[in-house]
Amino acid sequence: MAKHSVVLIRGDGIGPEVATAVLRILEAAGAEIEWVERTAGLSAIALGEEVLPARTLDAIVEHGVALKGPCTTPVGKGFTSVNVQLRKRLDLYAALRPIRNLAGVETRFAGVDVVVVRENTEGLYSGIENEITPGVVTSLKVATERGCTRIAEFAFRYARQRKRKKVSVFHKANIMKLTDGMFIRCAQQVHARGFDDIRYEEVIIDAGCMRLVRDPNVFDVLLMENLYGDLVSDLCAGLVGGLGVVPGANIGTEQAVFEAVHGSAPDIAGKGVANPLALLMSSVMMLNHIAETRDDMACKEVAARIRKAYDQALEAGQKTRDLGGTLGTDAFAAAVIGHL
Repeated sequence: MAKHSVVLIRGDGIGPEVATAVLRILEAAGAEIEWVERTAGLSAIALGEEVLPARTLDAIVEHGVALKGPCTTPVGKGFTSVNVQLRKRLDLYAALRPIRNLAGVETRFAGVDVVVVRENTEGLYSGIENEITPGVVTSLKVATERGCTRIAEFAFRYARQRKRKKVSVFHKANIMKLTDGMFIRCAQQVHARGFDDIRYEEVIIDAGCMRLVRDPNVFDVLLMENLYGDLVSDLCAGLVGGLGVVPGANIGTEQAVFEAVHGSAPDIAGKGVANPLALLMSSVMMLNHIAETRDDMACKEVAARIRKAYDQALEAGQKTRDLGGTLGTDAFAAAVIGHL
């Protein structure tokens, strides 16, 4: 197995704890990774750097892949989200969040297996806001034909590669006829250009959310613009046990950043109780990405071993407190290592 250089951003709050646990598991599983450590978020500010230092961006550009812990984002004030900045600066246009039931994690639903594909650089998250006059603020929703087309192409390519059967586009084109209208029109055009083996449907997002919580098994791949994808991916996480059991990837043409989708949870930071599973699952996605883009099947084998190990740990009741268990961060990592 070749050694691959990967940028590591430990993040804020519980980030360093869960990152350390994940690195232990990766090493035990035999992942040959050379970590290039960089900072972002509050941890960067504490060192006198910018919230997203240029040296961090440069490292991701150089090495192509990063694993990132959660970074704190101030609410209603302060600096712009590190996640949003990363996605825009590196043009990580596709957010990918696979969501499935895990053995040993009881929820109201069984057999959930959906993938949210979210456009990651446009929409209201473009961050173009203006105060027109005191008490009146506008926010601009941006959609481009290029952006809508390439995320649709990504979704249909992913569906075919993973042998998925259907792509459902969530939209609000009945109200936002130009922006969301463009989004579904581009999806229609991409589907018509050689993806007729994959079923296609359009779902108004409010009705789609209702259908999700009634029976998520009617869906397969969900394609949507930026804000909708952010909201719906969290909703779907709730169907399978919460953000602690859902991985995430931000993928561009040249770079990819894999991250836990949960927050930095400063209220439990340093207590040793955080669940490292989401970041671990994201690292499995990272290994599979490296295997596919760098033609190293050994990475794929390590990824499969880790996935099997954490599935076995959960099935054996070896869970952290957020999932109804008793294990702390380090103990859960040890349990997964025990199943490798």
